[in-house]
Amino acid sequence: MKTKNIIILAFLLHGFLVNAQEIKIKKADKNYEQFAYVDAIKTYEKVAEKGFKSVEVFQKLGNAYYFQSKLAEANKWYGELFAMNQEVLPEYYFRYAQTLKSMGDYKKADAMMEKFYEKSGTDNRAKIGKTQKNYLDEIKKNSGRYRIKNAGINSKFSDYGTSFYKNELVFTSARDTGGIVNKKHKWTNQSYTNLYGAKVSDNGNFEAPEKFSSSVSSKYHESTPVFTQDGNTMYFTRNNFNNGKKGRDSERTILLKLFKATKEVDRWTNVTELPFNSNEYSVAHPALSLDEKTLYFASNMPGTIGGSQSDIFKVSINADGSFGIPQNLGDKINTEGRETFPFVTDNNELYFASDGHPGLGGLDIFVTEFKEDGSVGNIKNVGEPVNSNMDDFAFLIDTKSKNGFVSSNRKEDNVGFDDIYKFTEILPIPKDCEQLLTGVVLDLDTQEPIANAKVTLYDADEKKLKEFTSDNSGKYDFGVVECDTTLKIRAEKETYNTNEISIIIPLESGVTDTKIDLELREKPLKPGDDLRKALGIDIIYFDLDKSNIRPDAAVELAKVLEVMKQYPNMKIDVRAHTDCRQTAKYNEVLSDKRAKSVIAWLVKNGIDTNRLSGKGYGESQLINDCGCEPTNKSNCSEEQHQKNRRSEFIILSN
Repeated sequence: MKTKNIIILAFLLHGFLVNAQEIKIKKADKNYEQFAYVDAIKTYEKVAEKGFKSVEVFQKLGNAYYFQSKLAEANKWYGELFAMNQEVLPEYYFRYAQTLKSMGDYKKADAMMEKFYEKSGTDNRAKIGKTQKNYLDEIKKNSGRYRIKNAGINSKFSDYGTSFYKNELVFTSARDTGGIVNKKHKWTNQSYTNLYGAKVSDNGNFEAPEKFSSSVSSKYHESTPVFTQDGNTMYFTRNNFNNGKKGRDSERTILLKLFKATKEVDRWTNVTELPFNSNEYSVAHPALSLDEKTLYFASNMPGTIGGSQSDIFKVSINADGSFGIPQNLGDKINTEGRETFPFVTDNNELYFASDGHPGLGGLDIFVTEFKEDGSVGNIKNVGEPVNSNMDDFAFLIDTKSKNGFVSSNRKEDNVGFDDIYKFTEILPIPKDCEQLLTGVVLDLDTQEPIANAKVTLYDADEKKLKEFTSDNSGKYDFGVVECDTTLKIRAEKETYNTNEISIIIPLESGVTDTKIDLELREKPLKPGDDLRKALGIDIIYFDLDKSNIRPDAAVELAKVLEVMKQYPNMKIDVRAHTDCRQTAKYNEVLSDKRAKSVIAWLVKNGIDTNRLSGKGYGESQLINDCGCEPTNKSNCSEEQHQKNRRSEFIILSN
């Protein structure tokens, strides 16, 4: 009876413990859903430390750290997740790979990315990754172009997102809220951010940072400002809070919006939100084009490739101050990952942060060029030391002084969570290589141009890129193609055999000119042609010192015979040749006998003698370097000599 009571007690205790764990998990889930990641992590980790294992708990633990950019901690829990060997969504392979990169384990990260490619074939990150498997080599080529150090204006909290304003550097900081109550954000457990300014002193160093403007500060986040060149207009990011009122989305979350403020005397005023904001999506991190007619920003608004992640958009600023319709910058720049913190230089270059393009881990800085035709150039990782294996973002540069700033949560020389780093550009990232691909389609035999041939361009994976029809000169022009790639060109035309060539586009600007020869399927026979070559007939061989028709020669002569029967008016001249061994006189006689043997065989099989003529040329027309004169000796092989013992069938008329 006692034993039975103990068993019952143990069972009840187990049920109590399980129930207690479930209650804790539900509490953590609620915090997680409200983006209170700090509180959610504390509860999840307590449950995990008790030995509780769950795919969902490990996913959320990993995510909670991942969304805070604490990649080392996220790596631990994603590692536990994959150790369970359970089926997970493809996105977790991507996130685990990112955290592995942050730990320097690129080999395992690449293996995880391979799995991600397999499971997410249509994902833009997978498509880009498949074509850039040597991304570390490319990053290495672009590395070492900057000198970088801590900017010296950082606190133990988050400091990031810089902008030039007159003689100040304006940036975002969570160092305090400026009020009696220190209100903290549940996502990070840090104070809400405000704008700070650090003036540049006469010696080039920064003075102590101060609050930039009390008139634009709220009790929620303000961040990432950008200013017009006259210093009178500012665009900035703020939580959905205006005129003392909070705005929430359908899930009761306060998202981000873009605001505009103008300066009157010494005060920023007229704070208004931009018209393309919404309570249902975030809009953040503005940047201006040089002419200030285009505003760039990051958002997860409808049309975002990344869905809940962010893409970079642009919107026109009209002369009357109104705005156009936002446009996504397209899938060459944007992926299903995060593309954010745009910055546009006066050289029309776009710098942005992304974890969707192959990088060193977390967010990396990338650069591309805006072309005159509206397209964008190649996407390039700017390399170390601007990029690290952690989050690197908010790139800013003065192209004249070559000095700039980048924000990062890297471990090196770090004061707080996110820090601002100052850099000097020593060597610019190479400009885009621009190659033009042109060519011509020619007839193989005549080398005359072939008009109206269909010419198709493919990449190395047989993906169709472009199609062109050759003009009257046989020419085609594919325009600009990507440098340092292998491409295929296929030419097709009725009555011709299709031909395909492979070309390597060099890694330098210029023009790659190509030629494709097409061969007629049925070639017309004309006087002067060698019937043997025109019909692909094997050489009519003779044994050494012999003139009799060999069995294999009879097979080939039967082909000549058939053609002459098809063309009853055709006349041919049979020309026989020998190798160089024996004397020239002997070989002339021998070859003449061979010519007569061929003619006799054709006559015997029904060809009128009036249609045939022939002559032996001996060794006077050798087709290789196997000459023997004056010794009648040669070091050539028997196979080489036999190539000279041949017959030709030259069409005289048809």
